[in-house]
Amino acid sequence: MLTFITILIAIIGVFLMVVVLIQNPKGGGVDANFGGQAATQLFGASNSIDFIEKLTWGLAAALFILCVIAAIIVNNYAGAAGGPELLSR
Repeated sequence: MLTFITILIAIIGVFLMVVVLIQNPKGGGVDANFGGQAATQLFGASNSIDFIEKLTWGLAAALFILCVIAAIIVNNYAGAAGGPELLSR
């Protein structure tokens, strides 16, 4: 289970980096280098900004939640396996 969550964290991290790089630093929407014209035609000028921003927040929230879940799983596993003794190895 922890391996699956770790893989999900890595995938979401990569997607989050891509989505952040797609954003225009001036808040103008999707950057032209990453298909900005196609995204503008597909979503419209204002909707592409909303979509990318919502996607960024959604991925960040998912990453945060998965990291908390992974920490809880590791903590429970360490507690069941001996707690501090496991950490000192």
